Amino acid sequence: MTEKEKVIIQSGMKLFAQKGFSSTSIQEIATESNISKGAFYLHFKSKDDLLLSILEYIFETIESSRLVFENQELSPREKFIKQISAFFRTFIGHKEFMIMLSKEQAIPRNEEIKKLLFKKRFESHLLHRKGLVLIYGKRIEPFSIDLAMILEGLFQTYMGLMMLEPAEFEIEKLSHYLMKRMDSIVKDISSEEPFLTEEKMENIIKKSKQFFEPANVNNIIKNMRNVIDQLENREVLEISLDVLEEEINKQNPRLPVIKGMLSNFKGIEKLEPLTKETADFYGFEL
Repeated sequence: MTEKEKVIIQSGMKLFAQKGFSSTSIQEIATESNISKGAFYLHFKSKDDLLLSILEYIFETIESSRLVFENQELSPREKFIKQISAFFRTFIGHKEFMIMLSKEQAIPRNEEIKKLLFKKRFESHLLHRKGLVLIYGKRIEPFSIDLAMILEGLFQTYMGLMMLEPAEFEIEKLSHYLMKRMDSIVKDISSEEPFLTEEKMENIIKKSKQFFEPANVNNIIKNMRNVIDQLENREVLEISLDVLEEEINKQNPRLPVIKGMLSNFKGIEKLEPLTKETADFYGFEL
């Protein structure tokens, strides 16, 4: 990211927060950035493209604030608490922009933005699970999905209140408070069965990805078919591909069938990137 792009991003955030996304023009962003409207288009294709870059910038800021503590000599609990606090501070630092995002109905939800939001939410969920297992030990691993979900629910609730009056919140105190609540839940949860298992979560992720990227897998299948058409044993491979295509287009695709068909393409170098992309889409490894 160039310095000029950073200036435009900061200007865009400021104006979107003040006026709303739909009411802010590209000319206003250009004027705020001390550039011409034409110069804006040298860096961003559209206002939607700028919004995507703003979201990426905020996520990068959150990740940078988390990494500050990653290699410090802290206990897993201390590190996790400091990372939670850093997250809340970053959120408060962009409070006005976040309020605009939560209120305005005209915010575009194009495929790139939906994909980014889904990806970052899933990444943060995995980090929360990992952090909780490091704090409480392997014994809570079967409950790590449930615990991360509960913690994220607490985050969302308090973040909503922070948008109203951030001055009322002592961030460090809140982070410690949340972890004490997790202590109580962990102490009690061992007598229960996990509500969300890996299998359930896998299905949820799979269906979520299908909702956000409905045409993506079919495009991969199309590319696989083009590659197979050039191979000597294409007739055998086409049978597996036909079964795979039929399965992914069912209302409830079965992962074992998808895995089985993809395994038939192992060892074929030209198909490896496409089989990996399909496996990644459904959230499993071959």
